[in-house]
Amino acid sequence: MKIILTILAVLAGIIVLLLIVALFVKKEYEVRREITVNKPRSEVFNYIKFIKNQDFYNKWVMADPNMKKTYAGVDGTVGFRYAWDSKDGNAGQGEEEITNITEGEKINIEIRFVRPFEGIGLTEMTTSPANGDQTRVSWGMKGVSKYPMNISNLFIGGMLGKDLETSLNNLKNILEK
Repeated sequence: MKIILTILAVLAGIIVLLLIVALFVKKEYEVRREITVNKPRSEVFNYIKFIKNQDFYNKWVMADPNMKKTYAGVDGTVGFRYAWDSKDGNAGQGEEEITNITEGEKINIEIRFVRPFEGIGLTEMTTSPANGDQTRVSWGMKGVSKYPMNISNLFIGGMLGKDLETSLNNLKNILEK
């Protein structure tokens, strides 16, 4: 019985410690990654502005090929919405909506997560000229994590950043074929 009480006391101590640490962690997060694609800017932008193309390069969209997807509006235009529902747990549930397009330069998307955690993320993909016919693609995400989930912001740069890098490499491989 004493061992069980000791284990429970240690677990309670860890939880309290995490809750205290979370008080000092920023609630806002921002992660951005970039890659250079050996294609002209217009070609790159005309590919990324269509949300349905994420099926081929976005790591999260590709996490569950059997997830239910629904669409509303005209892809590649402001107001287009894409919703997903993954039953196997790999991609969760949510919706994203194109909120702004600066033609040839930038697309802004609001992502509304439902499961496994509720939240809103703001993503931005930009294209800018690099050398010759090369294009610099930048993909960023920012948002706010509520207490005590903001403790995950200590690790989000590494986790989210790695997924953005994988997705950008997938995009590069597709466009350069």
